[in-house]
Amino acid sequence: MRSILPEQIVAFFEPENITRFFWAIVVLILGFLALKLIVFFVGRWLEKRLSPQSAMIIRKAILYTGMTILVVSLLAQLGTNLTAFLGAAGIAGVAVGFAAQTSISNIISGIFLISEKAFTVGDVINIGSTTGTILSIDLLSVKIRTFDNRFIRLPNENLIKTEVTNITRFPIRRMDFEFTLERHGDLVRVRELLLELARETTVTLDEPEPFFVIKQITPLGVEVLFGVWFPKDQFLATKNGILMGMHEKFAAEGVELARYPFVNDPVLRT
Repeated sequence: MRSILPEQIVAFFEPENITRFFWAIVVLILGFLALKLIVFFVGRWLEKRLSPQSAMIIRKAILYTGMTILVVSLLAQLGTNLTAFLGAAGIAGVAVGFAAQTSISNIISGIFLISEKAFTVGDVINIGSTTGTILSIDLLSVKIRTFDNRFIRLPNENLIKTEVTNITRFPIRRMDFEFTLERHGDLVRVRELLLELARETTVTLDEPEPFFVIKQITPLGVEVLFGVWFPKDQFLATKNGILMGMHEKFAAEGVELARYPFVNDPVLRT
């Protein structure tokens, strides 16, 4: 071992090997810079023509392909036996494939999610008990930010198997307000008050027009559904405006909500 090691070191510093190593470093640096420039300019071009997640996938595909070509070129420059290397890489790839079945499943699911276009970056989605804004759609997972500023990573495989609600897919939304009136309440007057409130609330829409529905009459009172339409980015303004307006108008007109058994306060659901 002592006789072999010095010979290897001496061989490394031979002019031919130094030149080969130098050009390998040049290939690595120039290739990496060229790849970054290609990814940057292609990304800028794609952003104007494709959705953010599609552009992201293409950029990553170019980057990973370019890195693979760069590594192979570097090995060839260093005089590595690529046939043996690729054979070993194939065996290792099979082993890694068995060990990374979940990741592969997430990648395939991610491709389906992107091609399906059920949601995009910036949409607000609901998955089970989680609601938030999509930050990114990657090959392995979707990252979202909740309204209380928490970061959540959702594996793509789970999204494929779960019902996902895209809350902001369309430009307008409907907000429903359910409440129960006392049985002796004046329903006609309540309807007039609510429609008047919808007209006075600047963030609600006149078309589609608000609606007032009597759901049913129960021993507790009359169940009412009142719905208004609003632009999707005016959720809080709409909810606060309607609820505050209902509180003021009901108080001014003496409209009473039903009181449930063993509960002292009336209930209003939205």
